[in-house]
Amino acid sequence: MRHNNAGSGSTWSTSSFGDSADTSPGELKAMGEHLGLCRANSGGIFRLRCAAETLHGFVAPRFVTSLVLALLLLVLGSALLG
Repeated sequence: MRHNNAGSGSTWSTSSFGDSADTSPGELKAMGEHLGLCRANSGGIFRLRCAAETLHGFVAPRFVTSLVLALLLLVLGSALLG
């Protein structure tokens, strides 16, 4: 968006290319459908998926370290139980 302050009046140049910058009914319907999907996806499965993605984002760059720690936990667990 560009504001031109030439002279006494203000002129705005927007991406509406001279048409009305209001939201069309089709755009409002599409936005409503999108928000409905977002609300539907915010349940327990969505939270579980977010947690899994966060865990993957943490473990993936530290793959070898994660394997060593998992192996260490298995060895310690079997030593304590055995």
